[in-house]
Amino acid sequence: MFKRILFIALFFSLYSASFSQSLKPSDADSKINFVIKNMGINVDGSLKGITGNIVFNPKRIYKSVFDVSVDVNTINTDNTRRDNHLKKDDFFDAEKFPTIRIKSTSIQSKGNNIYFAEAVLTMHGVSKNIQFDFIATSIDGGYNFKAEFALNRRDYGVGGNSMTMSDDVKVNLDIVAKK
Repeated sequence: MFKRILFIALFFSLYSASFSQSLKPSDADSKINFVIKNMGINVDGSLKGITGNIVFNPKRIYKSVFDVSVDVNTINTDNTRRDNHLKKDDFFDAEKFPTIRIKSTSIQSKGNNIYFAEAVLTMHGVSKNIQFDFIATSIDGGYNFKAEFALNRRDYGVGGNSMTMSDDVKVNLDIVAKK
């Protein structure tokens, strides 16, 4: 009888371990970077303050989801004057829209730790569907997610019309998420 109970307990613990795990992004270990051309020169920037939840299991990818946000007030382009201007209402309007959020709607496997995500990106009060590939690498206690995608800042009402600033922004995500 004891062996049967032990077997059942072991079976359920292994069975439940096969389900998706809920992970929290680590702000200290993650990097959210962007690049935009301004006056013909690449301007690099970053954002911090990542929060949210990631549910991920490569064996049950259809159950995986992510819903993460970053704090617009942490924008850093190594130029305090520019950073303060970017927080104003003619760009990000950080007072009214303090976060940028990405929430997945579908995740599919492409094989070899490469995945395809369909998601909704909400920035400056505007939500748009986006798609991108990402790589998920298992690490101790979680996963490292890496992605790169481009977006048009004007689609989100950020920055208005400019003859010197590009509309296209390249975004790089390097997110560490653990239990």
